[in-house]
Amino acid sequence: MKYGQFLDEGVILKNLLDGKKIAIGVTGSIAIYKTLELIRLFIKSGAKVRVVMSESSHEFIKPLTFEAISQNVVLTKKSESWGSDNNHIGLAKWADIFVIAPASANSVNKIANGIADNLLLESVLAFSKPLIIAPSANTNMYLNPNTQGSLKKLKVFGHILVEPQTKLLACNDEGIGAMAEPLEIFYKSAKELLKDNFWINRRVVVSGGGTIERIDDVRYISNFSSGKMANALSLALYLRGADVCLITTKKSSDMPDEIYTIEVESSKQMQEMIVKSLEVAKKGIMSKPNINEKEAPKLIQKKPYLFMAAAVSDFVPIYTKGKIKKESLGQEITITLKKNIDILSNLDKAGITTIGFKAELDSNNALISAKNMLKDKNLDAVCLNIIGKENDFGSEENEVDFITDKEVKKIEKNSKLNVSFEILEYSKEV
Repeated sequence: MKYGQFLDEGVILKNLLDGKKIAIGVTGSIAIYKTLELIRLFIKSGAKVRVVMSESSHEFIKPLTFEAISQNVVLTKKSESWGSDNNHIGLAKWADIFVIAPASANSVNKIANGIADNLLLESVLAFSKPLIIAPSANTNMYLNPNTQGSLKKLKVFGHILVEPQTKLLACNDEGIGAMAEPLEIFYKSAKELLKDNFWINRRVVVSGGGTIERIDDVRYISNFSSGKMANALSLALYLRGADVCLITTKKSSDMPDEIYTIEVESSKQMQEMIVKSLEVAKKGIMSKPNINEKEAPKLIQKKPYLFMAAAVSDFVPIYTKGKIKKESLGQEITITLKKNIDILSNLDKAGITTIGFKAELDSNNALISAKNMLKDKNLDAVCLNIIGKENDFGSEENEVDFITDKEVKKIEKNSKLNVSFEILEYSKEV
């Protein structure tokens, strides 16, 4: 995963994990250098980080490096103290979450079988919550039946695995086994810390970006929508635990891999994909109530949501196949436009909570226009944002009025991710 246009770390990550306590275990693997970047992401998001190292990991990176980046003493055999909480019991009690990255094949097999023959594994054995485990191993070692059996056992125990990548490995073999990218491990960890029972396993469709409407095969008309608000909404929903389908004209490379993303261009393609995705969403995700299994005779289905954040063209050009030759046009060209289909108005919204988005330039009439949209398109809520110099297309921040038929709630200017979290809180009530 490479960082793309969506992730402006200073804005997106700021305060995301404020006050969260994260223990990171590192084992003897060449992928250990990636853990430095992972810690940097956690620190940037406001989390507190402490590191515990296996003895073999010292051969790759010295504890001092991890102390410098985590801003905390690293737990090693040499530094372990029973006069403070810098010991394997104290670390396990302190942490909200424990991330093992990289997790060597040797460590994976030992964790699965309760073996604690080094300080890191002792800390793991003392930790009573789910682990985040990011394996890193040679392909043959990763695919070995013993390792695969251990990975399955860890999943049964409720631990969360961040699947490795398939690529050219440090040993010069090509195959699966390279540790996942730091950003993907970060997202998985953040999701475990930020999940919300209301959104867990709820199917949600999000549309984003400005549609592209072809004039001919080389030209098109579109708008200035960056798709960043839809990306932020999708990320917020993912972190709250939702099963997210993002339909967008502006795919970003730095979104979690688990967000199912469908790339489209035209409003027609977007409409087709939204209809198909909602049909799937209506079938529902079946999730167990948060009670003892014996007390849950049946499963419950959560109502799906649609967040229509895409900027769909109001008018589309009459399409000409091929390329219109400029020599045949003279000094001016007239493009004939026809009124486009209104996707939101024509969707079957039965059984779906539908949130529309409206961008306006005219602050005097924006609220009236948004309330008309709410009523005319039969929506549950509308998110209104007024475009201005400090709130322009493609900006990293936004401010929104969340409008229902009962009230208008003001969401103050903030990063689009933080605004999205507030939208999700209000959306639970409609």
